[in-house]
Amino acid sequence: MASRRPALDLEALRMLALVADLGSISAAARAEQISQPSASKRIQVLERQLGLELLDRRTRGATLTDQGRMVTGWCRSVIEATDALLTGSEALAAREAEQLSIGASQTIAEYLAPTWLGEFRRRAGEAPVQLRVANSQEVIAALRARTIELGFVETPQVPSDLHRRRVATDRLVLVVAPDHPLARRRHPIGRDELAETPLASREDGSGTRDTLRLAVGRPMAAPAVELDSNAAVKVLVSSGSFPAVLSELAVANELRDGRLVEVPLEGVDLARSLDVVWRRGARLGAAAEHFMQTVRPGRVGLPRVASRP
Repeated sequence: MASRRPALDLEALRMLALVADLGSISAAARAEQISQPSASKRIQVLERQLGLELLDRRTRGATLTDQGRMVTGWCRSVIEATDALLTGSEALAAREAEQLSIGASQTIAEYLAPTWLGEFRRRAGEAPVQLRVANSQEVIAALRARTIELGFVETPQVPSDLHRRRVATDRLVLVVAPDHPLARRRHPIGRDELAETPLASREDGSGTRDTLRLAVGRPMAAPAVELDSNAAVKVLVSSGSFPAVLSELAVANELRDGRLVEVPLEGVDLARSLDVVWRRGARLGAAAEHFMQTVRPGRVGLPRVASRP
């Protein structure tokens, strides 16, 4: 079994190289702005660790022994490699600090993030932002994989290894085309009927689908059609084929101009929190902290649009 090697002091290696360059321990001590006894002690500790005599103390000044000259050459290689490591790491850290990577679920990315990003970029000197758009579960996965620093999600169930903070509130609405039979419905739809209604649905893992499933609180009919974007679901609903449950944010314009109609619900709470999430124990960079200050908590301000009778 190999013996344990000593942990060498980098400052002692630098001191030996300085002694070789400047010709004396006192000159090396002045260059490092320490006392001569402290400089001498560094060299002595290094000699004990290596088991070698590095300086010939019988001569005037500080003359390197043959072994000292060889060790000094190796010391310079270690010092240069360490300096390269530190310089490169500082450059990487600076580059990382200059760019903020965030992820946002589709509804947040489409209807809220543009305003946040615009305000953030208007602040002088703010970092560029790389935005990844995915569903809520994919945003959480990217956060855990450390490919993003902040995530914005709609899902009601955030894992315990993440911090969460509300940034807005939203609600889901049941919508249909104006000529769909449900558009002429006089009474609200209850929880059981909603659960049994085949819907045009966002994909599994989306915050919209997770919120609906949790709010209904019972097994739901399989989706009539499953699509991976709000836009695709709206197109299908507008064709008159199926109803859908979507964010009020996503359908506000269509409700306002009559392309879609909201069907009233009873006994189903589809209000939800929109949250920023980040890893527990993670130290957020300055850009991430500034972005979180930009994203102020508040109610998503959308006018309520009455459904057609």
